[in-house]
Amino acid sequence: MLPSQHALFEIPPEVCYLDGAAYSASPRSVRAAGEQGVLTKSQPWNHADARTDAVAERARAAAARLIGAAPGDVAILGSVSQGIATAARNLPLPVGHRVLRMEHEFPSQSLVWDRLAAERGLVLDIVPRPAAGDWTAALLTAITRPGAPPIAVAALTPLHWSDGALVSLERLLPVLRDTGAAVVVDATQAVGVIPIDVAALQPDFLAFPTYKWLLGPYSLGFLYAAPHRHDGLPLDENNANRLGGIPAPGARRYDKGERNDPILLPMALAGMELVLGWGVEAVAGRLRCVTDRLARHAASLGLEVLPPDRRAPHILGVRIPGGMPPGLLAALAAEGVHCSDRLGVLRVSPHVWCREEEPDRFRDALGRALAGELSVARA
Repeated sequence: MLPSQHALFEIPPEVCYLDGAAYSASPRSVRAAGEQGVLTKSQPWNHADARTDAVAERARAAAARLIGAAPGDVAILGSVSQGIATAARNLPLPVGHRVLRMEHEFPSQSLVWDRLAAERGLVLDIVPRPAAGDWTAALLTAITRPGAPPIAVAALTPLHWSDGALVSLERLLPVLRDTGAAVVVDATQAVGVIPIDVAALQPDFLAFPTYKWLLGPYSLGFLYAAPHRHDGLPLDENNANRLGGIPAPGARRYDKGERNDPILLPMALAGMELVLGWGVEAVAGRLRCVTDRLARHAASLGLEVLPPDRRAPHILGVRIPGGMPPGLLAALAAEGVHCSDRLGVLRVSPHVWCREEEPDRFRDALGRALAGELSVARA
């Protein structure tokens, strides 16, 4: 099994950081790559444009490897929301057809679809969160509902961002393809931990950033565009995606302006190379062991978690009977334990920096907080 990689990070020993789903810590190698990039702006006469072009293509290739794609099918963007907006700009959305999405979806995968549904006369079909956490069954029921309008686009994700509840794209996408629906995937919380193979899944578009599970910087992401979606328009037209006024080949036509960032691209590449070196399956195996321990500890405190077959290996949603006590996160943080509140769920999300003792630290701090031994105000 992949051991803890804590030594690669600058996390003090007293800190138990279980919030990778919000914002990953940067490994030393990623920070060093960024610092070297800053120096290129301090001494631009030593900065060769061709060198940054090469880094951009290496980053594109690394991103492609992570999802089983060809580099020519991957665009470099500034965010997942830009990727989803690019997809929305280039898909046919017939009046009266459905836009299918999950309840409480993250804004990057909901705002543009909700707006377009209202503007273009589409039927917005929002699938409620299933009580048992089985999103796959709930979505299959919605997709195949008798008498429902055809689906123009399904906006999906491999897991719900709030609690790690799994969504089986392997089961859903073949059914959607049979209906003629387009599929746009926000893989923010998946790439780097959950194996993704776009050749097998065949989505129309799939977007992901680098600043969470890929250990990279903020403000950089990638968009997979299926080969039959290589004829669209980018969000902006620039000298990276228009070569002599002609659209760049493949998904490069969607590349963002100011693509060749000498700071962000080397940082992203350094993070992705770490993940690729460990292997996505190895990262998943490591984090599954950690979240299984966290889940057992939560259950021992009388708290609710999804069963292992319905939750992702790296994100654990802990539901507290009676709701999240005000001040709980602050009380945990005072003990050096850092998590998030997402939709009233205590979201616990370790990454490879997590040490063997940290699940026990989480249990002890949470138990004391809920028992009233720490300063937590309950409404």
